[in-house]
Amino acid sequence: MTPAILILAAGGSTRMGAGRDKLAEQVEGLPLLSRIADRALATGLQVFTCLPDLTHPRFALLPKAVTAIPVPEAAEGMGASLRTGITALPADITDVMILPADMPELTTEDLQTVLAAHQTDHITRATTADGTPGHPVIFPRRLFAALQTLQGDTGARSVLKANQSHITLVPLPAEHALTDLDTPEAWASWRARQR
Repeated sequence: MTPAILILAAGGSTRMGAGRDKLAEQVEGLPLLSRIADRALATGLQVFTCLPDLTHPRFALLPKAVTAIPVPEAAEGMGASLRTGITALPADITDVMILPADMPELTTEDLQTVLAAHQTDHITRATTADGTPGHPVIFPRRLFAALQTLQGDTGARSVLKANQSHITLVPLPAEHALTDLDTPEAWASWRARQR
């Protein structure tokens, strides 16, 4: 098995307001995208990141070991990132962990927990401590073709629904699998809880 991690970081960050990028917000002294990429790299896997384009300011936030994938149709939504990212993966990648970039509570240990539970040909999906499904999600190669057909901004919901009987759920601590920060209010509330 040769898994890789695909970080989704091509979204517009529109809910943050003009001139503010949620993926540049500081988490433990680093921009969130840098922090998430570092945590992904610490698993020892190859890490790829979808960006709007390679001239985007987010490119400068990526560690050198991360391979950036431009998504020309990023404005379409998450479907474009998944479609483009999966297509760009090397031929030897057998499984891919989809990791949204706006989830600051996910740790390297969390990623390793999900990877350790992954079984060939199954989808492996993280949940909160109480069992609510979230991220990251690992897809096997047999589903790459389906992921390459995704459209719009509903992510991989259709692929997950069609393969419900082949999903392994893996609980992570607290709300790690669900906490995503899309607005200034969400960031302020989350930071207040970290103190």
